[in-house]
This record gives sequence, C-alpha cells and structure tokens, in this order.
Amino acid sequence: MTQIDTPPATPSDMTYARYLGLDRLLSAQDPFSDEHDEMLFVIIHQTKELWLKQILHEVALAQSLVRNGDLVPAYKSLARVSRIQSVMTQSWDILATMTPADYLRFRGVLGSSSGFQSDQFRRFEAMLGLKDARFLSFQEDRPEAHAALAEAIAAPSLYDDTLAQLAKAGLPVPPDVLGRDVSRPYQPSEGVEAAWLEVYRDTERWWAFYQLAEKLVDLDDALLTWRHKHVVTIERIIGRRRGTGGTEGVAYLTSTLEKRCFPELWSLRTKL
Repeated sequence: MTQIDTPPATPSDMTYARYLGLDRLLSAQDPFSDEHDEMLFVIIHQTKELWLKQILHEVALAQSLVRNGDLVPAYKSLARVSRIQSVMTQSWDILATMTPADYLRFRGVLGSSSGFQSDQFRRFEAMLGLKDARFLSFQEDRPEAHAALAEAIAAPSLYDDTLAQLAKAGLPVPPDVLGRDVSRPYQPSEGVEAAWLEVYRDTERWWAFYQLAEKLVDLDDALLTWRHKHVVTIERIIGRRRGTGGTEGVAYLTSTLEKRCFPELWSLRTKL
C-alpha cells in the first residue's frame, strides 16, 4: 500500500483532515477479498485497536497516579476506560449484522490471523494483572509490539501498585504478595481479601481506597461483559467451529469468562 505523506501544517492552514491525518487513516482499510462485508469486519477491528490505544494511554496515566499515591485523580482515567469498554462491547452488535453466509464468503482470506493475537489487548490485560507470556510468540515479527508487551508483563500491574498503596497506608497486605514476581500471573490471597474487607467495612476512613476499588471492579465488570458479548457474537456467526489462528473458537472464548483481574474485590462481597 502506498504511503501518503502529508506536509506539516501550521495553525493558520490547519484543516480537520490534516489535524486528524484522515488520508492516512482512511487509506488503512484494505480488504483482501471483493466481498462487501469484509470492509465492516476490517473497520470493526481497526476501531477496536484505536480504542485500545486510548485505553492503554489512560491506564498508564492512572497507574502512574496510583503509584505516586494520588488515588483520587486516577478515578477520571479509570472511569473513561470503563466508558470506552462499553462502546467496544456495543460494537459487537454491529458485527452481528453479518450473517454466517456473509462471513464464510471471505473467512478464508484471514488465514492464521486471529483477534487473540492483538498485542494491545494483551498489554491491557497485563497492565490489569492478567500476565501470560505465551502471547509474546505472536509478536515475533513485530519487534516494537513484542518489546511493549514484554515490558507490560515484566512490570508491576495496576493492581500491584494499588496493593502497595494499601500496605503503605497501614493495611495488612501480606509481605509475600508485595514481594512476589510480578511477571507471573497473580494468585488470589486471603490476606489481601482481609485487607480489602477492612476498607469495605469502614468506608468513611478508607474512602479513597474504597472508591478506587469500585473503579477497578468497573474495569473488570466491563471486561467480562465484553468477553461475554464476544462469545455470543462469534457463536452467532460461526457456531462451534474452530476459530482462525488455530483456536477452539467459542470454547476458548468461553474459558476466558472465568478470568478476574482483581479477584479479592469480588470474593470479599460474600463476607461483608
């Protein structure tokens, strides 16, 4: 595809199209078939990647604020992420206007590509605490994406930083949790649950942490809602057949519904 170069604009000659780089943006849709519905498929997924770019931007800010102990200012970015997640979930309804026959006409051109290879989505998961180094193998042909995902997996997650702030405030977060290998998947802790229970049982004293916890639950809730709608949409279009890229399709997607980024924020509710 030919690269379209746009000369730098100054405020006096700035236009809507130049500011947004529309020529570059709108030249990025390049379906591999002549089937009408492939354009929708491409645009839906490219739009999700644009929203994921903004999500990563917001989570990075929220995480830096939490890490510095500025809990309240972090709420805005986290709330914005939840709103974006809602928009992404609604987009599955647009894709669902494509019938099985429509999709099967161009499915073959997808080859081994699959949405589970999205490096931005895996970075989002890693930043929330869902670490899985196996997904690095899908970025070996993209050094920058590989490095960014590896960095997210190796770094403390938003939840790690939150727990560090809980401990700093005097709440009883177990030392083994604070000192764990953050590149490994997080494992639920009864001690962490007990610390959060103190927050939820005395919300006036721990108001900032209580509100932060609920913002985190919003993210987890929205992610689960997105996953569920994804499962329903894919089953509606391809049924139970295997997905592209060698995945088990609906069976694989259904297994992801068990994931929780902040497990103690769910389990504590039973004990309140």
